[in-house]
Amino acid sequence: MTNVLRDRIVEIIRREGPIPFSRYMAMCLYEPELGYYARACEQFGKAGDFYTSSDVHALFGRLMCRQFEQMWRTLDFPKAIDLIELGPGRGLFALDVIDWADKKFPEFATALRYRLVETSAWLRQRQSERLRQHVELGRASIHAQFEEASRQSGESVIVFGNEFFDALPVEVVDHRGSVRVALGPDGKFNERFVQPSAEELAYLNRNSILPQDGGRVEASLAAQDWMRNISAVLAARRGFAVFVDYGFTQDEQRAGRHHDTVMTYRQHTASPDPYQAPGEQDITAHVNFTALRNEAEARGLRHEGLLTQAAFLVGIGEPNDFADAFEGCVLPQERAKVAMQLKHLVTPAGIGEIFHVMVLSHGIEAEAARRLAGIKYARS
Repeated sequence: MTNVLRDRIVEIIRREGPIPFSRYMAMCLYEPELGYYARACEQFGKAGDFYTSSDVHALFGRLMCRQFEQMWRTLDFPKAIDLIELGPGRGLFALDVIDWADKKFPEFATALRYRLVETSAWLRQRQSERLRQHVELGRASIHAQFEEASRQSGESVIVFGNEFFDALPVEVVDHRGSVRVALGPDGKFNERFVQPSAEELAYLNRNSILPQDGGRVEASLAAQDWMRNISAVLAARRGFAVFVDYGFTQDEQRAGRHHDTVMTYRQHTASPDPYQAPGEQDITAHVNFTALRNEAEARGLRHEGLLTQAAFLVGIGEPNDFADAFEGCVLPQERAKVAMQLKHLVTPAGIGEIFHVMVLSHGIEAEAARRLAGIKYARS
């Protein structure tokens, strides 16, 4: 079967010469109608290529709803609060949050305006179908651009992203130079190397490490651009940003970990080769949390904590013994199934130690922000 996206990339390389890895990755993921996230195809859950926390159980959205409600109270109960979700996938998380707010926190639910930001027209359609009732009532809105969603937001904002930054294009810097995707004599993709740009080197020197002999690292310049825009929105308002992703810090890289993190996922199988089947597999790179923190703090935001998803969710769920998880369970086997799903979310045996949560704030007293349940174990 012909891979139309591959043919398009080949045409560009033959016309313009080798292209930056970030451009190749962007086309593989976001090329209209052909990229992995742009085509009309299931990416998430059992029928797709990978699971997110929202695919595991509604508990993730319920616990996050509980934390968002506490953030709303920390912001002094504003009459309207905008929750902007970046890369909301099928809209499962949004639905879980809105429904749980309706059930448990009616005052917060009345104030909540949920804004989904999604570049994929296919996924926006899925979200519209899943959230139709809330969209028709004006409680949720779906946007193709972050600028549009933020422009319509009020003075109190929460920006949220679950596995958002890992899907942004990266530059790959090898010990031989910055990677360019080229064509070999056999017509297959291969790599060539050029002198890294001043921007790439500045990023690595400040936030990461320079690649050692035989090694390579990523420079996530697109993530920095996004954090710059997010910070500008928050810096003009009061609110929080919460990002859940897998990643690392500069100290961990200096200790020899998290080098060459570009990976692909297809049919729940991981591979380190991004050049197979363009547009038909997910391509990711681990998130550099040091870089995100540095950019956010440079723009006036305060870093409240970075901790594992397990510690974050336990901090939220402990006070009521995770009652959010088991509500509605009648039979013992139902409770047993939910207990297994909870275990997957919050233990090292599942994804509890793989994912980390970063919390940022603006316009909130430090003491008030430190009382957030989710960052309880970051403080200790």
